[in-house]
Amino acid sequence: MNNNDTFSDDLGDNHIGSSVDNPMRKDAFELTDEQKIELIKKDVANILSTLGMDLTDDSMKGTPNRVAKMFVKEIFGGLNPSKKPSSSTFENGYKYGEMLVEKNITLYSTCEHHLLPIVGRAHVAYISSGKVIGLSKMNRIVDYFAKRPQVQERLTMQIVKELQKALNTEDVACVIDAKHLCVNSRGIRDIESSTVTSEFGGKFKDEKVRREFLDYIKLDTKF
Repeated sequence: MNNNDTFSDDLGDNHIGSSVDNPMRKDAFELTDEQKIELIKKDVANILSTLGMDLTDDSMKGTPNRVAKMFVKEIFGGLNPSKKPSSSTFENGYKYGEMLVEKNITLYSTCEHHLLPIVGRAHVAYISSGKVIGLSKMNRIVDYFAKRPQVQERLTMQIVKELQKALNTEDVACVIDAKHLCVNSRGIRDIESSTVTSEFGGKFKDEKVRREFLDYIKLDTKF
């Protein structure tokens, strides 16, 4: 490994990101999903062949196509804005004015530095300013932004930003606790560690309100 390789690995581990938006080219959606699958299939076949795998074997010959479809249709499907879930909201007719918390939302994402899984839980809360959102919509928003090559800090911020926009309030919070296989299965290979990120908006910046939220989700981490 040369010095540039070492620098690149360190840069990735530092989770440097350019903005709250995923880094996308302007022509990202000029190709159809089917065209992308065909191109990716060839690239995956080349990688496996270079590694010495026999792609004529019954077990391997369908792998390039399976991986390409998985990338485009599943684990990176959240890159496509056409797949963004509708954030249907309703008037808070019953005048519920306390915190609403949706905790332990299962989260599967992919580290953009090594393309290895991020697996964990998201905990989301908001205080209504007149609107409420369907509970399943909160799960779908988490899932949509998770289905991208991601950095956990960015993902946390994107979830909060989207709910703030949908609910027309700053009073939204999100905490994510997740394991990164780029840490657990390679590099330092620490299988016990997990990463916790948070984003607190509006009233959640108040220590008392923030503590109430953290008590609900049973996290003792100090922020």
